[in-house]
Amino acid sequence: MAFFSKLKDKLFKSSSRLEQGLEAIVEDGGEETPTPDPVIPEPEPEPQPVPEVPEPSPVPQPVETPSPIPADPTPAPPPPEVPEAKGLLGRLFSRGDAPSEIRRTLDDDMLEQLEELLIASDMGVDTALRVTANMAEGRYGRKLSTQEIKQLLAQEVARVMDPVAKPMPIYAKRPQVVLVVGVNGSGKTTTIGKLASQFKSAGKKVVIAAGDTFRAAAVEQLQVWGDRAGVPVLTAPEGSDPASLAFDALTRAQEDGADLLMIDTAGRLQNRADLMEELAKIVRVIRKVDDTAPHNTLLVLDATTGQNALSQVETFRNLADVSGLVMTKLDGTAKGGVLVALADKFGLPIHAIGVGEQIDDLAPFDPEEFAAALTGLEPT
Repeated sequence: MAFFSKLKDKLFKSSSRLEQGLEAIVEDGGEETPTPDPVIPEPEPEPQPVPEVPEPSPVPQPVETPSPIPADPTPAPPPPEVPEAKGLLGRLFSRGDAPSEIRRTLDDDMLEQLEELLIASDMGVDTALRVTANMAEGRYGRKLSTQEIKQLLAQEVARVMDPVAKPMPIYAKRPQVVLVVGVNGSGKTTTIGKLASQFKSAGKKVVIAAGDTFRAAAVEQLQVWGDRAGVPVLTAPEGSDPASLAFDALTRAQEDGADLLMIDTAGRLQNRADLMEELAKIVRVIRKVDDTAPHNTLLVLDATTGQNALSQVETFRNLADVSGLVMTKLDGTAKGGVLVALADKFGLPIHAIGVGEQIDDLAPFDPEEFAAALTGLEPT
């Protein structure tokens, strides 16, 4: 719940945009209706004890039959009516102004506005159409409040994302090689440092290879995280062959009995042919040491890029065998809906999401918590 609170607090741009948009949609064409009163059950009557009837004493028979008593022509008045408990409580609760809320009929116009709102939140056209169609199923023509729309949207978002919410698998193979890819500036280096620190805290022996040898800043940043986590960071001179460094790092990790080797890579997309060859060479070289490596290929995505994240997934799936995603910088964007589009389009496992620079700002992906934070609800 601690991470959910942070997620909800920091995902303010997406959730605020959606929340305000949903309120505007319901108010546009909606009408104020009384909030239904709670149903108060009538109290069951208490069982009355049955009086014991004594056996009658023998009565002597009269000699003469008495004359009949004339019936009273005036009928007895009925017992006074007691007000029902429900009616009385209803009158007590109805004193003052009855609460009301704005509700709007879910029709074609409302669905079109919902679709436009979700597309503006970078959920994508296809995903937005699917989500709104599922929201309308069985509810078309009903009057709904903003809260009910938010709950329906959160339910559909969680349903789309539940199949892809999977932690990064840990294998018995040691060392487990994790290749980390992504464009420069996506938060790749920071994510490696956070994951390494978290695995170290979980009792794993971790080694980091600073494979982006063309960016001195990336190497320095990894060294800072390595020092902070107590994890060794293997480096090479600037401009060195990344594949050679990866080979040395894997050999070192085997000698040290490491559980995990995390390899950073370059993220230059200006010349995809060079990047493809570089990644392919890293894979070829480390497979000379371990023919099953890499065991994971994580793609780190920057949430602030919105729909560009979809094209990045397409590109890196062609460059490398991507096995899972990590989404960073959800705290700085109004485009959090892109994560729903990614789940819907690619179905790749989403291992973790990040909402800041601190070590605990990266956590396993939880679809219910994300959907609740995105729509401004409290988690169930």
